[in-house]
Amino acid sequence: MTKRHDPFNGPKIWLLAAAIGLASPAITPARAQMRNLSVGGPSIHIGPRIPVNPSVRYSPNLHYGPVIEDRIDGGPPRSRKPPPERGSKKPSRTTVAADPTYVPNEVLIEIAGQPTDAQVRDIAKRYKLRQVQSQHIALLDTTFYRWRIPDGRSVDTVVKQLSADRGITSVHRNSIFRLQDEQGGKAPFQYALAKLRLPEAQAISTGEKVRVAVIDSGIDTDHPELAGSIAATFDALDSKETAHAHGTSIAGIIAAHATLKGAAPAAKLLAIRAFGEAKSGASSTTFVVLKGLDYAASNGAQIINMSFAGPRDKVVERGLAAAAAKNIVLVAAVGNAGPKSAPLFPGADPHVIGVTATDASDAIFAKANQGAYVAVAAPGVDILAPLPGGKYGVSSGTSLSAAYVSGLAALMLARNPALTADEVRQALVQSARDLGPAGRDDRFGAGEADAFAAVSAVAAPVATASEPLKPAPR
Repeated sequence: MTKRHDPFNGPKIWLLAAAIGLASPAITPARAQMRNLSVGGPSIHIGPRIPVNPSVRYSPNLHYGPVIEDRIDGGPPRSRKPPPERGSKKPSRTTVAADPTYVPNEVLIEIAGQPTDAQVRDIAKRYKLRQVQSQHIALLDTTFYRWRIPDGRSVDTVVKQLSADRGITSVHRNSIFRLQDEQGGKAPFQYALAKLRLPEAQAISTGEKVRVAVIDSGIDTDHPELAGSIAATFDALDSKETAHAHGTSIAGIIAAHATLKGAAPAAKLLAIRAFGEAKSGASSTTFVVLKGLDYAASNGAQIINMSFAGPRDKVVERGLAAAAAKNIVLVAAVGNAGPKSAPLFPGADPHVIGVTATDASDAIFAKANQGAYVAVAAPGVDILAPLPGGKYGVSSGTSLSAAYVSGLAALMLARNPALTADEVRQALVQSARDLGPAGRDDRFGAGEADAFAAVSAVAAPVATASEPLKPAPR
């Protein structure tokens, strides 16, 4: 009988496990629990706490925990002291009403065709605006102009004025997208692999040659976990910022293949930096996210991972619809605004597979959004993932769950490249392991994603993909 490779075994895995306080190898690794790590010092909080405001920004959702550093001298990794644990993961009552949902002194103007420089200058003069940037969006076959309002007029006032101009196709606020990052938690070491039945699925498919676009903050492309995984990079911000924890973690959840094991270790990533640092956390805007979507669609992305959430935005909606029309699988976090929050986007968009988060006991992440738009669940609480500089950290949030599902989609497309985006979604939903009340519900969607069942289902011709699937036993 052929012995199957166990991704938990091996000296590198257990040196790292020992360094962060896991149980001995005699205990089933997928069930091993980390010891609580708590020391003095302030907790790191990037961005607002959990909002219940229906107009929350787009914001990748991740909560950081202990950081693990590799020893330069070749010894076992050592743990950097984390901030004290925050205890319960119940949603915070802190609201974010004071945080703007759009850039207060900017507007986006869409002009169809190829306007001349004289036409653009005329708009600037008549409406007393200052042009900041323009971008032709091939995905929508149109051009967007980013303008600054230099005289203190409100955005709504300027939008109203411009909307009456027949020479302008459309006018929009420049919505703000923010990361929500917070330290805390303990890690049952890579329990997600067993929960998702990834070892069994990866014996069939590893995501080879599938391109996954990661629209996020900067990714550490030199991290050992991502060696050879980056197909291309694009900086939609035109910035000089270094790699960021959020983007690096998301990329690792999808494609790690050194000490850790990602969902699709052979997938190729398009690393798209669309989120940059701001006082209240890494942020982005409608204009920049649209540039990221356009780059992904123009460079062969088969899957786009969007681990962010925020307000409904008509421009981004158009970009998502255009990407879906190109048969690109769209995956997004449903958000960390709590069960009482209004739907957040893009996770609630009908073209997107909205993913919620569960923990090692299959309980829902308390800060996760809930609603009819939740498609499936995946592990997203106390997840060990890569951080910049060759480090590792423990994180929680629907961001991580979305990354796992993007990886699952890559496994499916590698096995059956003829699948449509709708067929990928259907197979994920039908093969999910039911959680909570019998059948679909607003907390877990169809249930926990099952990589092995989903990958097994797509081997057959498309005509049989609608047949009932056998999920993993509860």
